[in-house]
Amino acid sequence: MRQWALWGLTVIMLANAGPAFAFKHETLQELIDRAESAKPEDRPKLYLEIAERQLKSADQLYKQGNAAGARASVADVVSYSEKATQGVIQRGKKLKHVEISVRKMADHLRDIKRTLNFEDQPPVQQAIDKLEAMRTQLLSAMFGSKDQQ
Repeated sequence: MRQWALWGLTVIMLANAGPAFAFKHETLQELIDRAESAKPEDRPKLYLEIAERQLKSADQLYKQGNAAGARASVADVVSYSEKATQGVIQRGKKLKHVEISVRKMADHLRDIKRTLNFEDQPPVQQAIDKLEAMRTQLLSAMFGSKDQQ
């Protein structure tokens, strides 16, 4: 009897968890479209997800030797991180979450940069610099005086 109750509880939990995993198989373009049509308060989270996906893509492309494709993905990382940063600064909410994500992406780019040929490093360094500038903006918005904002 106890096993049936446990099995039933497991089935119920899995049935309720299904919708939570529905967006995991979304293509990048679908995610971009969803982000553009989302409510303003939901966009930063979606933009960060796009940036993180593009960062993974850039890493894979560099490993495969496709530097041109990887540079485009790195540019997307910067672009979508900027959109997320501007969105949370305007609203004044979720600043810490975005700052942490941007810091992690900058760290990951530093790790990628260390594996690249010298010729492929400057675009990655520029992206790192831009992400660090975004972090500075976020930290200023979090901890700067209200008169400066």
